[in-house]
Amino acid sequence: MRPGVRAKTAASAVLLVIAAGLVPACGTEPPQTPRATETAIRVEVKDAPPEVPPTWPLTGEVGNLEERAALAVKVENDPAARPQTGLEQADVIWEEMVEGGGSRFIAVFNSIVPESVGPVRSIRPMDGPILGAVGGLIACSGGQARFINQAKSAGLQVFTEDYAGYFRAPDRSMPHNLYLRPAEIWQQADQSHKALPRAEFSYAASDSAATAVLAGVDMKSIAVTISPVARPAWTWDAESGLLVRSEGSTPSKAASGGRLAASNVVVLAVAVQNAGGTDAAGSPIPETLIVGSGTGVVLTGGRAVDVTWSKASVSSPVELVTADGTAVQLAVGQTWVELVPESSGSWSIS
Repeated sequence: MRPGVRAKTAASAVLLVIAAGLVPACGTEPPQTPRATETAIRVEVKDAPPEVPPTWPLTGEVGNLEERAALAVKVENDPAARPQTGLEQADVIWEEMVEGGGSRFIAVFNSIVPESVGPVRSIRPMDGPILGAVGGLIACSGGQARFINQAKSAGLQVFTEDYAGYFRAPDRSMPHNLYLRPAEIWQQADQSHKALPRAEFSYAASDSAATAVLAGVDMKSIAVTISPVARPAWTWDAESGLLVRSEGSTPSKAASGGRLAASNVVVLAVAVQNAGGTDAAGSPIPETLIVGSGTGVVLTGGRAVDVTWSKASVSSPVELVTADGTAVQLAVGQTWVELVPESSGSWSIS
């Protein structure tokens, strides 16, 4: 959607001619001297290397970068939480299965500072490992101490609702009414959590050079089953050049009124285990195992390509490669990652 800028270089040559000779004195014959000679010296002068424009690490978009860390926000996806606020301004969104089969989002912000985001809910055991490569900050309503400690061990600074920046929306009922103002969270980051994040994915120089566009097959839509109650779907919209999201057959919209859409959708089959213990309602807590490897599919520009994914450690990024081992490059813009339980989930492309 927003192709990168590529500068061209050229070499120029300067020809310096030096002529040597003598000027005769007035009224006298010039002395016999050797013929003046010309020496040609060719000097190669190369242009300065092209200036590479800065790009935001989590979208690949060109922009005037500001020094701030990634801010991940745990956003609810229960029907009572929809439409959510701020999702359309996130750089990357991860969808994970939580207790009861529902799904929850990790919305990661860096290139845009939204006015508010929510509804905000609690942290889960896989959030630290998912975000370990990007680092930065995570905002949540709270959560079990062991999960908060896991996020801290992954290098994240954790902000629960007792920090400044949270507020309750008067038009929503609890627990679906907790929101935050990201600018206030960023202001509270400690010195070791202020740097720009490391890139999670690689981005092509132009949409037409994205791996799925070059090596994939045409697609119209993908239906994803995370659980019986979490069934996101994505449809290619050629007019906008984006994949648009639905919850089942219901179009997904932001609180601002626009349709939720993405430049890239990355679907990964992941192992899920019981984290031990239960939530407040007595439901077992599932834990996605993001450190590992598996299969998946990447959708960009109306095309889909099968991939293999791997993540070597909590601090390592997710690596995506095609069947021949080629590293996957995404189109610039927002990316959604669907984490699908490999034993019970599925996806279908048409």
